[in-house]
Amino acid sequence: MPQQYDAIVVGSGISGGWAAKELTEKGLKVLLLERGKDVKHVTDYDTATRKIWEFQHRGTLTNEMKATHPVQKRDYPYSEFKPDWWVNDLECPYTEVKRFDWYRGFHVGGKSLMWGRQSYRWSHWDFEENAKDGYGVDWPIRYDDLASWYDYVETFAGISGSIEGMAQLPDGKFLPPMEMNIVEKDVAARIKSKYEHRRMIIGRAANLTEPHNGRGACQYRNLCSRGCPFGAYFSTQSATLPAAVATGNLTLRPFSVVSQILYDKDKKRAKGVLVIDAETMQTIEYQAKVIFVCGSTLGSTHLLLNSIEMGGLPDGLGNTSGQLGHNLMDHHFRCGASGDVEGYEDKIIYGRRANGVYIPRYRNYFGDKRDYLRGFGYQGGAGRDGWSRNVAEMGIGADFKKELTEPGKWTIGITGFGEMLPYHDNKVTIDKTKKDKWGQYVLSIDCELKENEKKMRKDMMNDAAEMLEAAGIKNVRTWDNGSVPGMAIHEMGTARMGKDPKTSVLNRWNQMHDVPNVFVTDGSCMTSAACQNPSLTYMALTARAADYAVKELKKGNL
Repeated sequence: MPQQYDAIVVGSGISGGWAAKELTEKGLKVLLLERGKDVKHVTDYDTATRKIWEFQHRGTLTNEMKATHPVQKRDYPYSEFKPDWWVNDLECPYTEVKRFDWYRGFHVGGKSLMWGRQSYRWSHWDFEENAKDGYGVDWPIRYDDLASWYDYVETFAGISGSIEGMAQLPDGKFLPPMEMNIVEKDVAARIKSKYEHRRMIIGRAANLTEPHNGRGACQYRNLCSRGCPFGAYFSTQSATLPAAVATGNLTLRPFSVVSQILYDKDKKRAKGVLVIDAETMQTIEYQAKVIFVCGSTLGSTHLLLNSIEMGGLPDGLGNTSGQLGHNLMDHHFRCGASGDVEGYEDKIIYGRRANGVYIPRYRNYFGDKRDYLRGFGYQGGAGRDGWSRNVAEMGIGADFKKELTEPGKWTIGITGFGEMLPYHDNKVTIDKTKKDKWGQYVLSIDCELKENEKKMRKDMMNDAAEMLEAAGIKNVRTWDNGSVPGMAIHEMGTARMGKDPKTSVLNRWNQMHDVPNVFVTDGSCMTSAACQNPSLTYMALTARAADYAVKELKKGNL
C-alpha cells in the first residue's frame, strides 16, 4: 500500500523549500522529495572555512573533473572548492540541439546553496509587456497580485537593500543595505547627475546585514558558494527547511528521483508520484492530495513530459495546450564595459563584500524607444587589482616583491543582463535515443538567442561605456564575450502561466489547467523573463500558490 501524505513537494531548492515551509506551517503532512543526497546545515559545509592553499589544486579543475563534468566545467561555478554540489554530466546527460549550458546541483537545497543571491522585485511594467508587444501570452497576474507576497518572503528571507523610489524597480521590505565603496559611490553620484532615469545602487541581496530570524549576519567572506556556517544568506538549509521541520509535519526523503506523476484519468487528478531510489534503484509509489512541482525549470518540465505511461497521456501531464516544453528563456549577459579609475590611490577596500552594484533597466521606458523590445540592467562593481596583477610580467627581486605588497590600480566594470523574449520554438522535448543513469529518457534542448537579443547587446556594451566615460572613468573598454542560453543560470518558461487553457499550462495560481491538484512554482511557470534576477519572484509565487492550494483543499476542490 503506497504511503499517503497531504502534499508532495518535488525538489528542495528555493521554490521547493518555500512550498515545504508554507504547506507544513498550514498543517499539511508533507513529503519533500530530493533526487540527490542530503546536505546538513553547517556540518556539511566542509570547505567553508578552508583557505585556497589548503586545496590540493588551489581550486582549479583536474583532468578527471573535466572528464566527468563536460558541461559544468564550462563556467566558473564548478571548481575544486565544492565540486560535489554539481552534477556528474556523464550520469545525467542531455541533448543539445543548440548549445545550452545546463548547470545543475542534485542535493537537498539545490541551487539555493550556490545561487548569486541578487533579489529584485518585478515592476508593474514587467507583468504587462507581453500584452503590450504581443510576444508570448499575457500574464494572468499583475504586480499588485504579488506585492504583498513579495513583502512576505522578503520579511522572512532577509533581503538587504536601499529604498530608491524607482518605478521600474519597486522597493521592498529591506534589511539595511550593504555599502558601496568610495569609487562606486562617486560613480553613482555622477551617473545620477547626468541622467534622468539611470541610477547605480547597491545590489539587493539575500545576504543578512544584521542577525535575522535566528541567523547570523554576513561576515564579508564572499565564500557563499561553499555554504555559509553563519546562515547569513538565504538557502533552504538556513531558512525554509528549519521552519518546515519545526512544525513536525515534514518528511524529507533524499536520493529520490521522481520519474512520473501518477494521473487518475477518471478523476482528472494526480494521485501521487513514482520514485526511483537513487541508491537502490527500487521503485516506490507515494500518494497525496496535492503535488507541488519545484524541480527547477527544466527538471520540472522533464518530469511533466515524462509523466505519460501511468495515465495514458501521450503528450505529458497537463499538456492539452501543447505549450509544455516551449517558450524557454534565459537572460543573456557577458557584455559591457570597464575602465581605470584615477585619484583614489590612497583608498583601499576592507573585507570581501558578497554583493555588487546594480543599474536597473531604463531602455524602452520613460518614452525611450529602441529598435528592439524589452531591455537590460547592469551588475558590477569597483575594486583594486590584487597581487596577481604582475605575475605575467615575470618580475623578480626586492622591488617586484615590494610592489605586490601594495594594492594595484582601481578599476570598475559593469555587465549587462538582458531580457530574452518567449519564443515558441525555443523548446525542450524528450530524446528517446538516450537514457540517464536511472533509466529515464533524457531532455533535448533546442534554444538560441535571436535577432532581438543581438540588437540589444550593442546597447548593453555601448551604454556601459557611455556611462563610465560620463563618470570620468579612463581607458574605457567594451567587450562582448558571447552568451548562450543557460549561461546565466536563470532559465525560465516551458510550463507558462496564462489566462487561456488553450495557450498556457498554468493558471493565475500556478495551478495546472488540466490537473488542478498539481502546482508548478519554479522558473518553468514564468510567462516572460524581465531582466532582473528571478528567484525572489519564484519565492513570492510559491508562497502565494501554497496559500491558495490549502484553501482550495479545505474547500474540497482538489
